[in-house]
Amino acid sequence: MYILFFVVWIIFNGTVTAETAVFGLVISAVMYLFICRFMDYSIRKDIAYMKCIPCILLYICVLVWEIIKANFAVIKLMTASRYELEPVLVRFKTNLKTKQARVVLANSITLTPGTITVTLEDDEYVVHCLDKELAKGMNHSVFVELLEKLEKTKS
Repeated sequence: MYILFFVVWIIFNGTVTAETAVFGLVISAVMYLFICRFMDYSIRKDIAYMKCIPCILLYICVLVWEIIKANFAVIKLMTASRYELEPVLVRFKTNLKTKQARVVLANSITLTPGTITVTLEDDEYVVHCLDKELAKGMNHSVFVELLEKLEKTKS
């Protein structure tokens, strides 16, 4: 987090000089000490988050790839004149343990063209799919697998 504070300081400052770097290091240290003292943060959490970075980057790459694939699938559905769309609501549950992982899954589904997460209550999702073909394998998607792996890495 300390490094993130410093990088944000440099980005917002717009220039890198010795003065801004030293001042940024001091400001970043004060902010880091503040969150450690008053916001229940610690170096252990930093280390735990560092372990998750490869999984998070993999998840982002997979998400972008799935968005691209879904765009082409929706374009194919829209341009096929002989095919009639059959919208469907899909209900499914996941084994994700943390609320953050469940919300990330819901947002990933919504970001993917052709699907929208309608509700998320506890571990049950209701997803609207533009066509029944887009609904296949929703509860065992690559998103769920990666988020389960990320939860294991974090704990």
